[in-house]
Amino acid sequence: MDFTTELAAFDPSPELLAWMEKRVGGLVEEARTRATEIHWRDVKIDKLTLELAYLRRMKFGVKSEALITGNRDLFDETLAADLAAREARLAEEREAAEMGPHQPPPEKPKRERAGRQPLPEHLPRVEHRHEPEVCTCGQCGQALVLIGEDVTEKLNIVPAEFFVDRHIYPKYACRPCATVTAAPAAPSVIDGGLAAPALLAWVMVGKYIDHLPLYRLEQQAARSGVSLARSTLADWVGRIGVALEPLGDRLAELLRQGTMLHADETPVQQLDPGKGKTKRAFLWAYRSNVLGNDPPIIVFDYQPSRGGVHAVNFLGAWTGALMVDDFGGYKVLFRGQVIELACLAHARRKLFELHQANGSPIAAEAVRRIGELYAIEAQAKGKTVEERALLRKTYSQPRLAALQLWLLHTRKSVADGGGLANAMDYSLNRWAAFARYAENGFYPIDNNPVENAIRPICVGKKNCLFAGSEAAGKRAAVIQSLLQTACLNGIEPMAWLTDTLEKLPSWPNRRIDELLPITLPA
Repeated sequence: MDFTTELAAFDPSPELLAWMEKRVGGLVEEARTRATEIHWRDVKIDKLTLELAYLRRMKFGVKSEALITGNRDLFDETLAADLAAREARLAEEREAAEMGPHQPPPEKPKRERAGRQPLPEHLPRVEHRHEPEVCTCGQCGQALVLIGEDVTEKLNIVPAEFFVDRHIYPKYACRPCATVTAAPAAPSVIDGGLAAPALLAWVMVGKYIDHLPLYRLEQQAARSGVSLARSTLADWVGRIGVALEPLGDRLAELLRQGTMLHADETPVQQLDPGKGKTKRAFLWAYRSNVLGNDPPIIVFDYQPSRGGVHAVNFLGAWTGALMVDDFGGYKVLFRGQVIELACLAHARRKLFELHQANGSPIAAEAVRRIGELYAIEAQAKGKTVEERALLRKTYSQPRLAALQLWLLHTRKSVADGGGLANAMDYSLNRWAAFARYAENGFYPIDNNPVENAIRPICVGKKNCLFAGSEAAGKRAAVIQSLLQTACLNGIEPMAWLTDTLEKLPSWPNRRIDELLPITLPA
């Protein structure tokens, strides 16, 4: 029985009946409109809450990419204004929706401070003996006998010390033959240059590992009374970059011999002299598999844009599995013989940020389930590929299947357009690529290895601000590839580059692999 039939039992007049039907219809339509408004207000509040949580972490949280001092004040002012604006808008929306105050997430437990760490054993020890002023007892005058020693170690340093190498080549003559004999001059990577290999290595490591602009290296030398003009330092950087190009090319060839690679990209600023400002270029990064037997290699490829054609050109005819994020530029690679692997850390990060922002129980459950997968990976650390494959088949695959079913079921009850819906859709739309790592023990679970390799570059971007030209960016990519690869392999980059620059001028090309900062399998 509908409303009209029920109302007719009271025998109202036709006018009253028409008015009441119109009134009830209006109330129903108003309720529908109100429900729609509440839905989109909830979506807006969800979005503002996420933005506010992100801005708070940017301002108050621990950041891996700190801004340079020159831009810090301006950044803080802008960020503070954004925070105030988001908080005001969020308060208005909550007041309109008659929502209670947001409860912040519980504080993390404080980590107990570790004790003093032992000093590295490989460092040379300089002993300083502190004997008593007298060798006799201050009470009875008898001779003192050594019964033990108290040893205290303190870490010390000798700052960079400049000195001059004098190379003397005696000349000997044969009077009967009228000939002169002398040792041949040692070849140099920069003909006629005043810098020894160690000084050149110091400049390269300072610029590309410690990310110090050349003017700061100039200032360091000046404090020691040595004049090194920036133009001279820049000339050395350019010449060393050219000299190391064959090593960089060979490193890329060896990287492409692997059957699984990580890939990522990060923007850098490049000077655009014609317009008097900078333009955006990109540093593409490719890293070898951390779970296989391949030597650790990181190769940077500097390109003027983020177009996927650059990844295609770098990889060429390479086939294998490629771990990437959801950037569309890589999609063309997966139409051929390249297998797509998706980074589970990206999926987790979206859900984690959502839970941190509003304490979503659904996001918390998703993060917990993903945490179980990472716990299995922790158990597999140090095991063989075969052992890891067995662990994944036994424990990871069932959990992945259960996680997918849970996401599909839960997604039906989540409103479209919100942060939670977007985070869940991100995982579901690429599920095959996310779960593919568990098919064997060779594929990694995430793209963290290459992201960790890029992180130091972000520090350099803040210090050096921009690349002077595309050619300068490509030279920097070669030097960074070699030095970062040395670090990945536990090789001290300064020592490696010094030795390499000493050998490079007379080194045969057929033995170039011996100069690389990696250990190749026999």
